[in-house]
Amino acid sequence: MAIRTQLQRANLFDETPSWRVSPCPLYLSADQVKFFTDLGPHLLSFYRGLNRLYQESVKGIQPKWVAGYLDQGKPDTLIQYSRMKRFRDALPAVIRPDIIPTQDGMVITELDSVPGGIGLTACLSHIYHDIDNGRAQLVGGRDRMVRGFAAMLQSAQEQRPGAIAILVSEEAKDYRPEMSWLAARLRQEGLAAWCVEPREIRFTEEGLRLHTDQGEQAIGLVYRFYELFDLLNIPKAELVQYAVKKGWVGVTPPYKPALEEKSAFALLHHPVLRPFWDKALGAENLLQLNTIMPRTWLLDSTPVPPTATIPALQMSGRAVANWSDLEAATQKERHFVIKPSGFSELAWGSRGVSIGHDLPQTEWIDALRNALTSFPTTPYILQEFHKGRLFEMDYFDEGSQALVRMSGRARLSPYYFVAEGAVELAGILATVCPADKKILHGMKDAIMVPCAVRSAGASQEH
Repeated sequence: MAIRTQLQRANLFDETPSWRVSPCPLYLSADQVKFFTDLGPHLLSFYRGLNRLYQESVKGIQPKWVAGYLDQGKPDTLIQYSRMKRFRDALPAVIRPDIIPTQDGMVITELDSVPGGIGLTACLSHIYHDIDNGRAQLVGGRDRMVRGFAAMLQSAQEQRPGAIAILVSEEAKDYRPEMSWLAARLRQEGLAAWCVEPREIRFTEEGLRLHTDQGEQAIGLVYRFYELFDLLNIPKAELVQYAVKKGWVGVTPPYKPALEEKSAFALLHHPVLRPFWDKALGAENLLQLNTIMPRTWLLDSTPVPPTATIPALQMSGRAVANWSDLEAATQKERHFVIKPSGFSELAWGSRGVSIGHDLPQTEWIDALRNALTSFPTTPYILQEFHKGRLFEMDYFDEGSQALVRMSGRARLSPYYFVAEGAVELAGILATVCPADKKILHGMKDAIMVPCAVRSAGASQEH
């Protein structure tokens, strides 16, 4: 199959793609693509609001417990670093939500500001565009992923001279081939960018330097492709932080762990914080986000007073007054997901996720108790589960050398890049998993394709 051959030639994998390849993209309606286009500014407003909420909580303008929750389990040195005045207004410049299309509309399960798949989506966009001479109207077209990422990097670099170092940690090494492919495309666009391991960075009294095939170069910007929980395991991480602190180099995403917590969804829905969100987001933004972000609760092990209930949490129409009440929930009553909030090796790649109605009663109780026990060091969240609607897609089966029809549920991952304060949709990666799978991720049985706008000539059934 030509698409698989092109993927192999791109060297994005050690051997062959570990997932299923479809001959066509996932088609979305024009209204759905408009939804994704309009969503970017809403999400950027949310990050701005979250950043402001955290800072005002630190100052005591907003409830102190907000910053307490967002800082829970992090080392003091990282917290103090993130609060430095020079980083006050810094926000993630890459925004990627994971979105589940349901029968009732789109639902965001989480936000990721250090996402994988940028290079993969860019490469797939090239391949699917070229394979049919551009007839498929891909979201972002052939090159918007690369050019949008380039514009984001240039904006983040500001006026600092030097090359761009895309630092990929050992923990994220599986993504190194796609980021190397992306760096090569950036150089074709005239941007001096290289994908390197942290140990390849050299520290000098003037800043950071990097040896490339074009000679040694000063570094003007670091693109951080590693999670903050992993800092102690990353060679020269302290030297990079020191250079950023001195202003010798820029960095994106910023070292602000408070902005990388899934518990932010719980803050959006908290009734005590409603006046803040009304003012920070405005009526339209708040309505949109409340509609698409599922209700979420932070699993705080602190005892709930006997006269209190947990806001908006119900079980068969009854208010829940204690987390232990959920242990008795029937399978139909526990349509919830439990997952780590953020600062943990279990908080990415679908690790540490428990789906309540998919577990036997004993395992559900164990997952709930483990989450509460872990609160002091690794807070977990409880989130409403929303079932994705079905899509029909064909994939190429290697064994039979034929196309096979699969019924599956999709996770749509749009990539937004922020440059000069404006946010732009550059592409959407679809991961379609077999219908019996509850956790949707890039498994070997999934189909992974870019998304396109459905036209009159698109034959794919949805």
